[in-house]
Amino acid sequence: METSSLDRLHAGVRQSVWLRRFTVLTRVLLALGFLPSGLTKLSGNRFTILGIDNPVGFFFEAFYRSGFYWNFIGASQLAAAALLVVPRTATLGALVYFPIILNIFVITVSIGFQGTPFITGLMLLANLYLLCWDYDRLKCLFAGQPPQPQPQPVNA
Repeated sequence: METSSLDRLHAGVRQSVWLRRFTVLTRVLLALGFLPSGLTKLSGNRFTILGIDNPVGFFFEAFYRSGFYWNFIGASQLAAAALLVVPRTATLGALVYFPIILNIFVITVSIGFQGTPFITGLMLLANLYLLCWDYDRLKCLFAGQPPQPQPQPVNA
């Protein structure tokens, strides 16, 4: 099978010890980012004390009053975080994390959270990095080819 230039570039990038460490750090930081909000939602607590006269407070109050959906999103955030930190499930974790953080980013931009779109945008960018890191595992979803085993580095 012929190797494309993107495959060669990806394989070369994956050999970098510093980028492997950066990837692990990114996974841990993204997982930590979902822990407080996921635990808050799963336990059935409100996320903010802002009143409903504030657009952000109004949104979170309506979201909180949705009941089970509030808990479901919290459980999904915790599942994504847990999957991210386990090396064997990190790719699945990045896939689960993506629609959640994309949704959070769009909400923060559309409602006008101050400063929060910057943070959620960086989280979205970090998640996209992780999806690119796992390009070799994910390309079969788009190219219709089975994934090719990648040699594992000896020194991590």
